[in-house]
Amino acid sequence: MTRTPVKHYLLASDFDQTLSFKDSGIVLAEILGISGFEQRVAGLARSNLVQQGGELAYLIRHDPEFRSVRREHLQEAGRRIRLKHAIPALMEFMTRGGEGCRFDFFVISAAPREIVISALDGIVPPEHIYGTELEFDAQSGEVRAIKRVPAGYGKVAVIEELEQRLAITPDRMIYVGDGSSDVHVMLHVNNRGGFTIAVSENRQLAQIAQSTVLSDNAFSILVPILDQVMNWETRRIRDLFESYGLTLSGWERDRTDRVKIIESLTLPEQAEALAG
Repeated sequence: MTRTPVKHYLLASDFDQTLSFKDSGIVLAEILGISGFEQRVAGLARSNLVQQGGELAYLIRHDPEFRSVRREHLQEAGRRIRLKHAIPALMEFMTRGGEGCRFDFFVISAAPREIVISALDGIVPPEHIYGTELEFDAQSGEVRAIKRVPAGYGKVAVIEELEQRLAITPDRMIYVGDGSSDVHVMLHVNNRGGFTIAVSENRQLAQIAQSTVLSDNAFSILVPILDQVMNWETRRIRDLFESYGLTLSGWERDRTDRVKIIESLTLPEQAEALAG
């Protein structure tokens, strides 16, 4: 009996407002007692001085008030960030895969890597997280250099690196993002036959992404993947959600999937149900 080859996909996701509800920079500024973060970012965007998405890294290195940032501040910011619902369930599905498919999941963000690792501690392995890499002074603890910023074309470089390392063809690449800093990587993925998902109503991104999903539940990104990439039937998609204690109670389908998910089981109950 001939077995159908397993399709191997690379799923990469942004972090701020894709897996979380608030930008890392806002949370960090609150910890440091710094006001006007959004205005500073807007000013950098107008000046075109910094690659979109890399504003926080620039502020940490060059803004006098942000020079007080230490590693522990970044880790605390990660602990305070409110994540979208059902990320553990999403990761469990990514690890287990579906019939005929398997996924490697990575987070690619311009946020400092320390923040993202702290926020996703126990959910996403650190080696699957790419973020801005900072160099700290051994004596003072101050950030003395920026080694890498995965923003704009920087995200494209990470995608190509992962495709080569994991031996995944470009048409098996799926990218999820929410803002203007994801435009370059989405264009890159689209042009090479991959699939792109926006999780916000950002006009610039919505024109580029092949699908848009609006939901406060991270598991919702599976809707267009299973529907449009894997060609699953609607009933099968609903059954999958229910197996994770999630009810797909609202699904308004057009170019934008507006998804409403109800969690019917607590996380311990989900784990017990999956084990059974």
